[in-house]
Amino acid sequence: MKQGREWLRLCVFPPPAVPEIHFLCIFCSEKPGQRPGLEPDSCSIPAGGVMIIQRVVLNSRPGINGVPSAENFRTEEATLPDKMSEGQVKVRTLYLSVDPYMRCRMNEDSGSDYILPWKLSEVASGGGIGIVEESKEACFSIGDFVTSFNWPWQTKAILDGKQIEKINPQLVDGHLSYFLGAAGLTGLTALLGIREKGHVTHGANQTMVVSGAAGACGSLAGQIGLLEGCSRVVGICGTNEKCSVLVSEMGFDAAINYKEEDVVQRLHVLCPDGVDVYFDNVGGDISDKVICQMNPNSHIILCGQISQYNKDVPYPPPLPPAIEEIRKARNITRYFSLTSSSHHLVSIENNNQLRGCTGEGKGSENTLFFHYQSPIHRRGRRE
Repeated sequence: MKQGREWLRLCVFPPPAVPEIHFLCIFCSEKPGQRPGLEPDSCSIPAGGVMIIQRVVLNSRPGINGVPSAENFRTEEATLPDKMSEGQVKVRTLYLSVDPYMRCRMNEDSGSDYILPWKLSEVASGGGIGIVEESKEACFSIGDFVTSFNWPWQTKAILDGKQIEKINPQLVDGHLSYFLGAAGLTGLTALLGIREKGHVTHGANQTMVVSGAAGACGSLAGQIGLLEGCSRVVGICGTNEKCSVLVSEMGFDAAINYKEEDVVQRLHVLCPDGVDVYFDNVGGDISDKVICQMNPNSHIILCGQISQYNKDVPYPPPLPPAIEEIRKARNITRYFSLTSSSHHLVSIENNNQLRGCTGEGKGSENTLFFHYQSPIHRRGRRE
């Protein structure tokens, strides 16, 4: 787990062009640096002309009020067809992203019209990155790096060329996994949510609060809020170490450890002028406390409700009656954060509006040095 995002690294190793990337096989005993397929018991061995792969399937459902466990999944062998149709591409998996929203996909009904549930005994899927090994689609060549929001959790796959997008490692200094984080849908969700639902205005002296602030979206949202014009950003997370990282590395003005501190009291101290924008990743009791301190005509950006994912409630979960009354009385908006198509994402990358990179030995994959033309040059902020 790194900054709230877990990377599943599968049986794959970097080409010479990106030697700084290392991959770890979780399906077999291969060591980083070896090429898969060289030993009799390794992954993806061609046997009798049939490609054997490893994949992760949904073994059982935890129940709408249950807690997921490892037993809900299983790994198994499968085969790839030995022939491809026109328009198809064979890829080798490099990275898979494991995200909180996937808890909803473990139910028979995901509760959403844009996220389909996983089917029992069928391969799981999500955001992924891989390298093209064979192509019958003119847009892709062997060696191209590609990504998809519906990448199957298996070592190799044959995908429809219309399902994947080519990515340029140079945009992220060779750190391909960033396309599943700061330079991918995670970063885009934070960016569009704040720009289109946060109503941040330069010079308006607005205060933003971010829950789940040390997570993938939250840590980016706070930095974007500052760059978009918020005068103060306060994060809420669950350890002192995370609080320290938010302030010292991510540029947050302050952070609250909700497990050890009185959130209501700390919000009064850290947000003396109230809260104008709330980037909500968690829902539940934490969000109720933040909403109580929000100003009239302020805005809630609904990115996630992770505290509610193991409960049988509609999405987004309704607020308690007393909190909903406050929201209505103060005219506080509460809208979904936005995601967008990969075409929009590529457009943003190509226009250098959103680029995540690490500095010389400092920061992390969720520490951003934004290169879009921002007028903000604040005290102690990275430029």
